[in-house]
Amino acid sequence: MQSATIEQQAPSLPPLISREILFGNPERTSPRLSPDGKYLAYIAPDDKNILQVWLKTVGQEDDRTITADKKRGIRIFFWTYNTDELMYMQDSDGDENFHLYLVNIQTNIVRDLTPFQGVKADPIGLEPKFPDRVLVGMNLNNPQKFDVYRINLKNGAVEFDTENPGNIISWNADADFQVLGTSASTPDGGYDLLYRETIEQDWKILRHWGPDDQGGAVSFSADGKTLYIEGSHDANALRLIAVDLATHQETIIAEDPQYDVGQIMIHPVTRVIEAVSFFKDKQEWQVLDQSIAADFAAISQVRPGEFYISSRDLADKNWLVAYMTDDGPIYYYSYNRESKNSTFLFTNQPKLEGLQLASMQPVSYPARDGLTIHGYLTTPVNIPAQNLPTVMLVHGGPWGRDSWGYDPEAQWLANRGYAVLQVNFRGSTGYGKAFLNAGNREWAAKMHDDLIDGVNWLIEKGISDPQKIAIMGGSYGGYATLVGLTFTPDTFACGVDIVGPSNIITLIQTIPPYWEPLKAMFYHRVGNLETEEEFLKSRSPLFFVDKIKKPLLIAQGANDPRVKQAESDQIVEAMRKANLPVEYVLYPDEGHGFARPENRLHFYAIAEEFLAKYLGGRFEPMTDIPGHSGVIK
Repeated sequence: MQSATIEQQAPSLPPLISREILFGNPERTSPRLSPDGKYLAYIAPDDKNILQVWLKTVGQEDDRTITADKKRGIRIFFWTYNTDELMYMQDSDGDENFHLYLVNIQTNIVRDLTPFQGVKADPIGLEPKFPDRVLVGMNLNNPQKFDVYRINLKNGAVEFDTENPGNIISWNADADFQVLGTSASTPDGGYDLLYRETIEQDWKILRHWGPDDQGGAVSFSADGKTLYIEGSHDANALRLIAVDLATHQETIIAEDPQYDVGQIMIHPVTRVIEAVSFFKDKQEWQVLDQSIAADFAAISQVRPGEFYISSRDLADKNWLVAYMTDDGPIYYYSYNRESKNSTFLFTNQPKLEGLQLASMQPVSYPARDGLTIHGYLTTPVNIPAQNLPTVMLVHGGPWGRDSWGYDPEAQWLANRGYAVLQVNFRGSTGYGKAFLNAGNREWAAKMHDDLIDGVNWLIEKGISDPQKIAIMGGSYGGYATLVGLTFTPDTFACGVDIVGPSNIITLIQTIPPYWEPLKAMFYHRVGNLETEEEFLKSRSPLFFVDKIKKPLLIAQGANDPRVKQAESDQIVEAMRKANLPVEYVLYPDEGHGFARPENRLHFYAIAEEFLAKYLGGRFEPMTDIPGHSGVIK
C-alpha cells in the first residue's frame, strides 16, 4: 500500500542546489603534465578562494601553490619545455590586455615577460627544440596590430621578430621556430593564406578565401614540407587539408559534409595530426593516426561521456584525459599508453556528484523558411516537461555555438523549475558555411526568427507556458535579449542581458583597436557602418526602446573592451526616461563577463530573484556575499 501512496504523490523538484556549487570556483581543474612527466600542475583556489596554479610531484601528495595572484585568479597556464618553468596569462580587471608571466616552480619566482602598459600579449607558440624561447604576438608598436616577438626565458630579453603589415590575424611557426605561415584578413571580408620559404623572403599568397568561406593555417609538418590548413573552399564545411608547399597540391585529410572540423590533436614533437573531432549533436572523434587507435579505444571504455586529451608528456607515454557529461563534473584521468591503464585523478567539482542534475537533450526543429535549427533542451528533474516556465538561453559570438555537456546556467535554471532551450541559430559555427552564411546581415531578423521559432516549437510541444518565457544571454546573447524585448515585445515575460550591445553603430565605433583587421568581415556579416548606418540603426534595440513592455535586467563589466559600458548605460537611460522597468548592476572590476566568483554569485542571486518574480520559479534567497563589487545603478 505504501508504494502505491508514493507513486500517487505529485512529483516534485529536487532540493535547491546552492549557487555556490554552481557558480563558485572549481575545486581543482585544468591539470597539465610537465614535459618530463614528473610533475602535475593544476588550477585550484587558495585559502582566500583565489584561483592559483598548484603543483604536485606525480605519485606524491606534496601539493603546493606556485603563484600568488591577489584578486582575479588565474585561468590560463601552460608548461614551457623546461620542466622547471610554466607560464600563465593575466589581465587587469577584465581589460583583456593580457600579460605573459613565467613561474619557476622551484623558487616560485614570477616574472612578467611582457611588462608593457596597455599592451596585449598573445602567445604564438613554444617548440621543444628551443625550450628557452617563446614567440609572442604583441601590439607594442601599434595598438591595431600584433607583431611577433621572440622572448628569451632565461634573461627576459624581448627581441622583435616579424612585422605585421597590418592585416595579419594569426601566425604559424615551423619546427625550426621560424614564422613562415600566416592568415591575413582582406578588404572583401575574406582571408589570405600566406607563406614564405625563409624569413628573408617576401610573403606569397597560397590561397584566398572569399567572405563567405572560412580558412586558415593550422600547423607545419615536422619536415616543413607540408602546411596543414582548414578551409571550406570547394565544400560546405571546414575540412582539414594538407598543402604540399613545393607543388601547392592539396590533400583532404578529414571532412564531413555538414559539420566543420572541430578539435585537432597534433603530436607535440612529430607534428603528426593524430585525430580530429566534429561537434555534431555531440562530439565525434575521427582517428587519423593508427598508432593511437588502440589508445582511443581504451580511453573510450573508461567512463561514459565525451573525452579529450588535455595534456601529455613529451615522451608521449602518459596522457591526461578529461571526461565530460551533461549531468556531472569533469572527471580527469591519467592514462598510460604502455599499459593502457587509466588512473582517476580528480573531478573539477566533486560537490556535483550525487546531486539530481538534469540531462541535456539534443533537439532540432524547422525554421519558418525550412532551415533545420539544432539546439539543446534541458528540463527540470522529477517533473513532467509540460507547461513549464522557460528560459531561452542564447549563446554569444554570434559566431560560436552551444555544445552538449554540463552547463552551470542550464543546470541552475532547470533546478529552479525552468525548461531551458539553447538554440544554435543561423550564423552559429560548426554546421558548415551554408548555415553560417545564412546569418549574414540577419541580426535582429532571421537570426532572431530562429529563436522565436524555437519558442513556438516549445509551445506547440506543450513544454512551455506561453505566458512565462524569458530570454537571457551574454554578449550577442545579451543583444538577442534586447532584440527580444524590442522587436518581439509580446513574446517574452522578461529579459536578462549580460554585456550585450544595444546599438550596433556604437558597438562598431568602439571595438578594440586590434579588432581593426576583422572590421571588413564584420561589415560583410553584419552591415557596413560607413555606407549603411540607417540599416544598422534599424537592427539596433536602442532605437526601439518605446516598444518594450516587459521588465529587463542588465549586467555589465565596467572594463569590457568589446562591449563598452556605454552600450548598457545608453539603453538603461532611454528606458528610465520612458519609465520602463529596468534593473541595472555594474561590476567595476570586470570585463566581458564575470571572472571573480564573488561577482558571479552576486549577479546570479539578482538574476534568480528577477526570474522568480516574473516567471514564478524557485529561488535561493540572496545572502551576504563578501567581496563582490556589484553596484546597483
